[in-house]
Amino acid sequence: METFADLISSPTPVLVDVFAEWCAPCKIMAGILKKVKETQGDSLRIIKIDIDKNMNIAQHYAISSVPTLMIFKNGKQLWRQSGVIEANELNKIVEMFK
Repeated sequence: METFADLISSPTPVLVDVFAEWCAPCKIMAGILKKVKETQGDSLRIIKIDIDKNMNIAQHYAISSVPTLMIFKNGKQLWRQSGVIEANELNKIVEMFK
């Protein structure tokens, strides 16, 4: 199984969704991410990280609210935002990092 470090080291942009099962905005974000994946296809990898099961990642990136979205490429964090973001806006952000 790939580690988190392996996943974010990809030359393809990786969108990380840090979420929680109990979080209502996170459930909204899940549907938005599905739309973004349909638009981006293989040019974007999306991974979901449950904050309650991955406290080490949450601590490492100082994540205090969910959902938190981060874009990584070649192991570097290029963008980060907490809260719900619309699909069209998120697609524009992803395009900047291809």
